[in-house]
Amino acid sequence: MKNLKTLASVGLAGALLASGMTLPAAAETDAEFYKNKRMTFHVGFGVGGGYDTYARALSHHMGRFIPGNPSFTVKNKPGAGSLRLTNELYNLLPQDGTAIGMIGRGMPMEVLFGNKLAKYDPTKFNWIGSTNNEVSICVTWHTTGITTIKDYLSKKVVVGASGPGADTTIFPKVLNNVTKANLRIIVGYPTGGSINIAMERGEVQSRCGWSWSSVKSTSAQWLAQKKFNILLQMSTSKHPELTKMGVPWIMDLAKNDRERKILTLIYARQAMGRPIAAGPGVPDSRVAILRNAFDKTVTDAVFLKEARSRNLEMAPVSGRVVQDLITDIMSTSPDIVQASKEATQKTSGMFIQKAKVQVVNHMGPVTKIKKGGRRLYIGYKGKEVMAKVSGSRTKLTVNGKKAKRKAVKVGMTCTFTYPGAGQEAQKVDCKK
Repeated sequence: MKNLKTLASVGLAGALLASGMTLPAAAETDAEFYKNKRMTFHVGFGVGGGYDTYARALSHHMGRFIPGNPSFTVKNKPGAGSLRLTNELYNLLPQDGTAIGMIGRGMPMEVLFGNKLAKYDPTKFNWIGSTNNEVSICVTWHTTGITTIKDYLSKKVVVGASGPGADTTIFPKVLNNVTKANLRIIVGYPTGGSINIAMERGEVQSRCGWSWSSVKSTSAQWLAQKKFNILLQMSTSKHPELTKMGVPWIMDLAKNDRERKILTLIYARQAMGRPIAAGPGVPDSRVAILRNAFDKTVTDAVFLKEARSRNLEMAPVSGRVVQDLITDIMSTSPDIVQASKEATQKTSGMFIQKAKVQVVNHMGPVTKIKKGGRRLYIGYKGKEVMAKVSGSRTKLTVNGKKAKRKAVKVGMTCTFTYPGAGQEAQKVDCKK
């Protein structure tokens, strides 16, 4: 039958040529499709955090392993713990294989727990992989005097948090609901970095739901200087480094088998680390290409050298493993799902307050410009400080007029309005 079909198609082609008719153009190959393309790597969190750092490292290399060698642009789309990006990736962004996104590991749980704002089916995403499985920690600032898990669970501790679906919000709620802790949650910090600044300033005492890999890549100096106390590790398996340090494990806080099942479901997300997904409509052949490119990137010597230079912990998880894990999660028994939902969402009796994110103004001459204006440096009080400049979120002016990043030059005097040095600026006002 196959040979007959082949012969029939050849005969048709000959007939068309004989009659002078034009044959349809050959179907475009995936290599031809990707050639000279500029792909977009979306990140559901702000600039400078762990998700952003991993995504940018991957974006420098993945194109080498995609036929046609496309380039990548990274775009940050923070909002509701990456729920905004997850919805867009599923429903609005291109479904042709040119848009991928790194989203919060807890996003599948939003659907499982009945969040009506989650407009997607986690099992229908095309999961590309994850750079690492993950263990998160709870910390307190070194000046708080809260140095043990016993203190942490028994005292009124002020914890900084971001969006409603983020680990920094979910995990303190779990501790309050399951272990009867009394964590006072301050929500609304735009990035993990801004929570860190709030700890340093004394606005909050703790951050809970901070990825250990992110600590090592973005806050290695604080770690070395013992600026915070590590009180708890949270995942379905222990991290060897943290265990060696004597950090308690969340599963050991379970008082019975039911509580252990609840905690297992909640922290199953940690096995996904920082998952990367493509939309549900991406053709199978391009999904295979993206998965293959991810797998080759995370074992590539050049990429791994960059990862080591950035202190990025690598424990990659394939797209197929992530896909299977999410399928398993979504088939959890209803009673455990309901109990886990209550543990992550119940707020009765809790102190939860909206953060008043403080900003500061630093003014000085521009000393350095990096990454096409995405990083600006000024001299301020004898030091060089840096601000991250977003093309969409930062209001940039030169001599009082709206300007693009390329308009800023070394020697101009600029004022940064931001949470603090190293953070994304709300405003940058420069004068020639």
